[in-house]
Amino acid sequence: MLSVAEATRRILDRARFLGTEEVSLAGARGRVLAASVRAERPLPPWDNSAMDGFAVRAADLAAGPVELPVAGEMVCGSRPGAELPAGAAFRIMTGAPMPAGADAVVMREEVDDRGASARFAGPVPPGEHVRRAGEDVAAGSDVLGPGTGLGPGEIGMLAALGRAVATVGRRPRVAILCTGDELCPVGGEPAPGQIFSSNEHALAAQVAEAGGEVARAELVPDDRARTSAAVAAALDCDVVVTSGGVSVGDRDHVRQALDAAGVAIDFWKVAMRPGKPVVFGTAATGALFFGLPGNPASSLVSFELFVRPALLALQGAVDVARPRTEVVLAGPAHKSPGRAHYLRAVLHRRGERLEAELHAKQGSGMLSSLVGFDALVELAAELGDLPAGARCPALLLRPA
Repeated sequence: MLSVAEATRRILDRARFLGTEEVSLAGARGRVLAASVRAERPLPPWDNSAMDGFAVRAADLAAGPVELPVAGEMVCGSRPGAELPAGAAFRIMTGAPMPAGADAVVMREEVDDRGASARFAGPVPPGEHVRRAGEDVAAGSDVLGPGTGLGPGEIGMLAALGRAVATVGRRPRVAILCTGDELCPVGGEPAPGQIFSSNEHALAAQVAEAGGEVARAELVPDDRARTSAAVAAALDCDVVVTSGGVSVGDRDHVRQALDAAGVAIDFWKVAMRPGKPVVFGTAATGALFFGLPGNPASSLVSFELFVRPALLALQGAVDVARPRTEVVLAGPAHKSPGRAHYLRAVLHRRGERLEAELHAKQGSGMLSSLVGFDALVELAAELGDLPAGARCPALLLRPA
């Protein structure tokens, strides 16, 4: 069986960039920038005050305590270019343009404001509380590169540069097919022997979190003809994700459906737990096919390790992997050598170390283990049982 690393490499080798589209800043959150952004103007655009106070010439305060006439006022929105007379001061607000000739700002709290004049206690260095034009971003500099994920800070930068739209990678269109006679639509009334289709909605949430767009979602019964028809119809999407039906039982029809649709299977199993029976292939349409196990934990973990990186790569993301960190096991972990294990855990900060509390229920069908967990603790394939206090790598699903 393939290792997780080799399976991931094969997937990313086939995840081709889907091209670009333009979106407004309101729709840019979570998208992946597809072109460099160059600053056409400096930030800040002119010298401005970092404090409420008085703009002065530092040389006028060099001799010690001095009283200067207040010759004007600069507020936010004032037109740059006003000139400060020698031997005078301007009242100035935070963010307001510095008057020409002024080279320092004295905080209001340090000045005896007498209305028409202001008394200063002593010298200040040139540049005090002054934000220089371009000290944040120089005109002509590249501030954001292709592959950058757009969060609030990046969107704020685009807005500050006057960019109303962003050129981003196209969202992958994803089809989700959940197979099994036992599945009942959420909101329906399950017949005896049926369960609600939870994977359909969990996978849709994972697709959205990775920047994809669910173009179609369907429950498919355990019928060879209907499975083949559903797979064939879904291949007009960029990515097809199935849940269930990828094992070797008499009612597992996904493999025959892939053969009928001409999907070239790259691999069928990965040396991991949960999620060993994972299928990956490519269609003549260019669609990437992922066959995930039907058990909820197996489905979620397989998506995290394989589908999520592919969705990000299709959008042109540079970093497609979850952040990793070292954690310390709060209790023992039991496993046999042979397969890598990915254990759901809640993290606790204990001074300098990050402690991982493994969920008590690690079975592949345990939905409760998917609620509120922070990380997947990775136990390497060659390892056996580990004691409490052992150090292990972990994939962070939430900030630590």
